[in-house]
Amino acid sequence: MARPFQNIRLFSTASVLENVMVGARVRQSTSWWHALLSLPSYWKEEREVRDKAMFLLEAVGLQKLAGEESGGLPYGAQRRLEIARALATDPSFLLLDEPAAGMNPNETQELMGFVKDIRSRFDLTVLLIEHDMKVVMGICEHIWVLDYGVTIAEGRPEEIQSNPRVIEAYLGEEFIQDA
Repeated sequence: MARPFQNIRLFSTASVLENVMVGARVRQSTSWWHALLSLPSYWKEEREVRDKAMFLLEAVGLQKLAGEESGGLPYGAQRRLEIARALATDPSFLLLDEPAAGMNPNETQELMGFVKDIRSRFDLTVLLIEHDMKVVMGICEHIWVLDYGVTIAEGRPEEIQSNPRVIEAYLGEEFIQDA
């Protein structure tokens, strides 16, 4: 399982490439001793990590920015970079907690397409925690709705949109009476 943070936590003075390489290094078998002694096994693994990071940057559309400092990226690109770093750990399960928080409508649209793309491209299960219903309905194939920690509905997006309990919990009883 991997997860980027709701509040972006990049190494702002490190390059975009270096930020992704950090994620890939959690699976490295060589240590700093290998690097200190400049052993061939370290350099082989370092090339593999760099290649993997570049592949992931291409997957998230940031390959042209590989050498740039991550702190100077626009917000949406920083969010994609965090997801690339999470993908570098080779997860089968990706937890996205409020990925659209702080994004403008264009960035949100890009994010929705991006999440659907990486889900299929990397054969991932994605658990999305999100309050923006357009994002939820646009990304999710199956939805669980909670109200004060209790599941009140479960199903496909079209079932959830018309569920009276969901409407009442999130839009209010008066919305149902007016409809």
